[in-house]
Amino acid sequence: METETISFGTDGWRATLEEFTTPRVRMVGQAVATYLTDEGADAPVVIGYDARESSRGFAEELARVLCANGFDVLVPERDRPTPLIAHAIVERDLAGGLAITASHNPPEYNGVKFIPDDGAPALPEVTDAIADRLAEPDPLPESEHGTVREVDLATPHADAVFDLVESVTGTADLSDADLAVAYDAMHGSGRGTTDAVLERAGLSVERLRCDRDPEFGGGAPEPAPENLEELIDRVTSGDADLGVANDGDADRIAVVTPERGYLDENLFFAALYDYLLEDASGPAVRTVSTTYLIDRVAEAHGETVREVPVGFKWVAEAMADGDALVGGEESGGFTIRGHVREKDGVLLALLAAAMHADEPLDDRIDRILEDHGTVVQDKTSVPCPDHEKARVIDDLGEGIPDAVAGVDVEDVNTADGFKLLLSDGSWLLVRPSGTEPVLRVYAEATDEERVGELLEAGEELVEPLV
Repeated sequence: METETISFGTDGWRATLEEFTTPRVRMVGQAVATYLTDEGADAPVVIGYDARESSRGFAEELARVLCANGFDVLVPERDRPTPLIAHAIVERDLAGGLAITASHNPPEYNGVKFIPDDGAPALPEVTDAIADRLAEPDPLPESEHGTVREVDLATPHADAVFDLVESVTGTADLSDADLAVAYDAMHGSGRGTTDAVLERAGLSVERLRCDRDPEFGGGAPEPAPENLEELIDRVTSGDADLGVANDGDADRIAVVTPERGYLDENLFFAALYDYLLEDASGPAVRTVSTTYLIDRVAEAHGETVREVPVGFKWVAEAMADGDALVGGEESGGFTIRGHVREKDGVLLALLAAAMHADEPLDDRIDRILEDHGTVVQDKTSVPCPDHEKARVIDDLGEGIPDAVAGVDVEDVNTADGFKLLLSDGSWLLVRPSGTEPVLRVYAEATDEERVGELLEAGEELVEPLV
């Protein structure tokens, strides 16, 4: 059946274009329309899309299906970042929204995600309800069809970002800081959005890969160190004071500093939380794969941390439950209190610049590490077919070792896969990826050599089970 290939993972349904076809996208559109109708929703729906060659066409197909089910549809004038869609839902009091995007995946992929009326990622009960309603389009009589209207998503979002940053820092005008920021859009949807926000703040912006290329230069729009060599060089050579990059749909951020080059996302999270706590209070929410350094920063300020499974939907849910000041994950997705509960690489780009203008990020991180100890984290992947992931994790659970790389296992966290907490304060995590046919292996310790040993031990644990 056509529906058997459609599955909603960590952040929507993604697949190669061999599977991600127009008929299946239309089925998703019908499922969303049926779900919203069953929920009694009748407000408009926003449908956005990323910079991939096929994305606008898929978005138009979704718009046709939603309109044929009686919903008015709002669309942007061009590809725009996913966080702009989430913001529009809340700002305009919409029934929800859809984004055609495969985020950081290579160009041969595409995807679709549904965002409910609260602007936060859909929880499993919502995506399960949509999956249960997958069906061929079932249009109403033409007289009952909705309309499609093109709207500006960028300006209202930028206004909200400026208001929020001003409330946090006292000003969103950074012109007196005399900062030169290099911005790498990786040919994605952040171009003309993130750089425009930085420039509006009075910063000197050097644009890298800010032209649209649906093939992303032949790679994937993943802001990893190996994909950001030019950006790193611009900053570490002194040609720019700070570097910022977004992934393909600009919901995530990567930061580059003069001393460290590519800034580990865990360290940026710690710096962000430390910065926010200067004038505000509140807990942090982090995923199970994110550094315990966040916990140390929290403890120093008399705050707490909530740990949740990987997936920003869990971060968003916990932020609402606990009125958290900040939520984030080690892959570079963050948001803060007062904004929509969806990761936003545009907002974070401006916040990163404001933080750097207040105090060089390297100096803040040096101080955090001096106060709380050095933390190093890394990860690797073990290939594993999607249909085998559950079995492998089950098998792993039946054979948890007493020690890993010569250190005793003190506790086991099963919030998401298996996180082995070791007696020396280090940890090893094995969990199934929600977006790729792999098992992720993460490790954290006090130095790179120890992290390498833990990752090797993790691979040795997992590989025989696959």
